Amino acid sequence: MKKKITAAIFATASAVSTFAQTAAGAAPAAAPAVSSSSSAVKYIAAALAVGVAAIAGGTAVAKIGAAAMGAMAEKPELSGKALPYVGLAEGICLWGFLVALLILLL
Repeated sequence: MKKKITAAIFATASAVSTFAQTAAGAAPAAAPAVSSSSSAVKYIAAALAVGVAAIAGGTAVAKIGAAAMGAMAEKPELSGKALPYVGLAEGICLWGFLVALLILLL
């Protein structure tokens, strides 16, 4: 629980420092000129990456999880072999998030 709280505090602090305003006398850095349509396409692409990955990951976890629970009900010793596959299916969502993050940052 302490690790989750520490991670949440660190994420909040890094987000605040990222969006902090410049000092009163400092000139803001010149932002690259990006058209609004290009920016909108980036946001739509990022949303699609996360959305499709979340749907695919949920479907995979549902099917693999049901099969793993059925197998473990018959043979409990299969739990060590079945549960990593559920974790691999959950990784699909993580990859979708990383792709979206790369789309937005690059």
